Amino acid sequence: MKRLRLIVLMLLGGLALSGCYNESDSREHVLKIYNWADYIGEGVLEDFQQYYKEHTGKSVRIVYQTFDINEIMLTKIERGHEDFDVVCPSEYIIERMLRKKLLLPIDTVFINSPNYMHNVAPYIQGQIDRLGVPGELPARRYAVCYMWGTAGLLYNKKYLKESDVDSWDCLWNRRYAGKILMKDSYRDSYGTALLYANRKKLAEGSVNVADLMNDYSPAAMDTVERYLKLLKPNVAGWEADFGKEMMTKEKAWINMTWSGDAQWAIDEAAEVGVDLGYVVPKEGSNVWYDGWVIPKYAGNIEAASYFINFMCRPDIALRNMEATGYVSSVASAMILEAAVDETADYVDASYFFGPEASHVRLDNTQYPDKSVIDRCAMIRDFGEKTVDVLEIWSRVKGDNLNSGIVILIFVVVGGLCVFQIRHRYILYKRRSLQHRRHRRRRVSRTS
Repeated sequence: MKRLRLIVLMLLGGLALSGCYNESDSREHVLKIYNWADYIGEGVLEDFQQYYKEHTGKSVRIVYQTFDINEIMLTKIERGHEDFDVVCPSEYIIERMLRKKLLLPIDTVFINSPNYMHNVAPYIQGQIDRLGVPGELPARRYAVCYMWGTAGLLYNKKYLKESDVDSWDCLWNRRYAGKILMKDSYRDSYGTALLYANRKKLAEGSVNVADLMNDYSPAAMDTVERYLKLLKPNVAGWEADFGKEMMTKEKAWINMTWSGDAQWAIDEAAEVGVDLGYVVPKEGSNVWYDGWVIPKYAGNIEAASYFINFMCRPDIALRNMEATGYVSSVASAMILEAAVDETADYVDASYFFGPEASHVRLDNTQYPDKSVIDRCAMIRDFGEKTVDVLEIWSRVKGDNLNSGIVILIFVVVGGLCVFQIRHRYILYKRRSLQHRRHRRRRVSRTS
């Protein structure tokens, strides 16, 4: 969910794209999109306008805004009743929005246009359906996956072999202290800590990845906090986006990150002669999904459905992949043909593309082998436990201090304040005395 942070630069080319619109504009001619920054290909929005005009006869002006945090987007919709037509939340927020009935079904019948949503991989559709609410329509009717990927370890091959980072154990290894960067993501860190703490049970098969990463029992939370505090001394920084640059410049050796960011860093580093690799540790990891949804307060449902459909068109999916470094949920033959890389290792991508992709050369950062996917799972919404998990995260990073330290700080600060007040009072008295003496001298001279 998760995520480059640079703002997309859109070429206007005579077509109006803006961050605001006149209230007098008819909403049927305005499409408001709320997306992650740098998460769409250049010119795609303009091409959608043309597509929409051709298939509906209607012109549409796009209002495009970006966000950096899922929860900020959700607050605007849930509490502010913002009338965004299309937004792109991560899977756990989609689950929360479904539970709170904040989403509208997406239309799948279009005038003179195929339903491109059928191009989404069945594997991905099945994962999205797991987010649904019992008794309601399948989740795929409310959310269409846009991009997906894994969480893993980006590493510098100059200093480390793949065998050095094939386990989450390397994050807790003192040998790499000060050379490790962690994503500033409480969800990924929570799951990673539980997987590492239970690595022996995972190897034995007595527990599975999905159950572990979604365990919010008091015992699990205690374990997470203990292990993350043990990890903290090794961490050079908790990063939202600077990790890619730090790895490219060899300022760090290991970066716990998302596959899309890893691919971007690998490509950029190669241009300056730095060899980076990416691996999903053997204990397993998180598979994440970002998807298009239509909020209940949307003002242009028709254009929103057309837009989501357009984004699933294979040629558009390819453009978005090339622009972002992330992997589209679209699994058409065009995508597979474009993804084949004769320099890459063979992988089994049949889970995504179908049987014809059981032995193909694909970049395993973007398209992990089936054996990797089989040991990964989706982190679900924390629900009411979110507050507890955030408190753990705050304590781990040092945002909150325990009561003893707080009291000590107050005592020290209080003592300093008393000292400063006393010191200033003494100076004041001295200056007052000097001033009175000076006045007496002046009076005696004039008399």
